[in-house]
Amino acid sequence: MSRRVVRYSEAFKQEVVRELEAGVFENPAQASRRYGIKGEGTVKRWAGQYGRNGILKPLIRVQKKEEVDEVKRLQKRVVQLERALADAHIANVLGESFLELACERLEEPVEAFKKKHVMTRWERAKGKPRK
Repeated sequence: MSRRVVRYSEAFKQEVVRELEAGVFENPAQASRRYGIKGEGTVKRWAGQYGRNGILKPLIRVQKKEEVDEVKRLQKRVVQLERALADAHIANVLGESFLELACERLEEPVEAFKKKHVMTRWERAKGKPRK
């Protein structure tokens, strides 16, 4: 079963937003129903793109202090993890560059070096005997 994709023109979107701003509709959901627009947030998104600021009522979030503290803690943790990931990425790039330079001096291809040395190290870590 194929889904029908509906594309709305810029003029249509702007007209719906104008009507919303003029008070023809009480809220974006009413405009969506009137015009048969699918998707709960479509008209809201259009209002954000084409409308004046303030036609949509501001969102008020009520939270307990513990919830606010938890959100702040999690945001800090995300920043820490992003930094750690960036550091790990830099270390990986430096390690790969060092390996390429070492192989160049040894006049050995990187892939051959990895097969010979890295895989045996992995095998030793797993307790397999060295060949």
